[in-house]
Amino acid sequence: MQRFIFGERNGIYIIDLQQTLDRIDTAYRFIRNAVEDGGTVLFVGTKKQSQESVQREAQRVGMPYVNFRWLGGMLTNFATMHKRVAKLDEFDQVIDSGEVDQMIKKESLKLRRERDKLQRNLGGIRRLDKLPSIIFVIDTKKEHIAVVEAKRMGIPVIAVVDTNCDPDMIDFAIPGNDDAIRSSNLMCRIVADAVEEGRMLASKKGKVQVATTPPPPPPALDEAAQQKARNEAAAQQREREERLLAAKEAPEKTDTEVVVVENESEEARTEVQESAGA
Repeated sequence: MQRFIFGERNGIYIIDLQQTLDRIDTAYRFIRNAVEDGGTVLFVGTKKQSQESVQREAQRVGMPYVNFRWLGGMLTNFATMHKRVAKLDEFDQVIDSGEVDQMIKKESLKLRRERDKLQRNLGGIRRLDKLPSIIFVIDTKKEHIAVVEAKRMGIPVIAVVDTNCDPDMIDFAIPGNDDAIRSSNLMCRIVADAVEEGRMLASKKGKVQVATTPPPPPPALDEAAQQKARNEAAAQQREREERLLAAKEAPEKTDTEVVVVENESEEARTEVQESAGA
């Protein structure tokens, strides 16, 4: 990072902002051209200072994002991750249909917890059906696994690199502060603007956008249907409880009663045989 440092003051390195502007301009044009050709940009930033801005700007332009935790294999083992995303869709369908209300409390809580966990980790990439064209990273030191996976898969990396990061691993390194909230907001907004401009250019040329705006979620049941499902589930639960209560209160047959029943059955069989012989 020495080549990007303008000077030092009170033990704090000062970044050369002219180089920052030049790098931003280069990255902006690269993102715009990639999106114009139908590319996808994956926003990555899991540290607290950047979580909100990463999610907000990525959602604004309909791009995938990871802002909670980078799971190993998100790029190198994309097929498996895609199956986990499909599992998240299944959980949402069960919840939206009201089927979860018919489960016992323990199973219902387990399903909801598993769904919430998948939503935190994979909710931002649930509409990503293929590898992204570019990944944009804030703090490459924290997101080093994402950078390594992208390099292995041949995906260009655009990243904000601070003075404690190695810019040699990054295709488009933007020297800047990756710890400040305002800096993260600015960088994410610039990348999102580049995506938006690339999409506008593509629409003017009549190009089809790939993996940009996510499709609308499946329609949820209306209130009446949900209430009906809840009422049916409650009725089934009451019926089960009544059967259990009746089974507990039913008196057990004594040995004498069993003998009487057997004798009555024997007499009935004798009468049937006599009637048949007559």
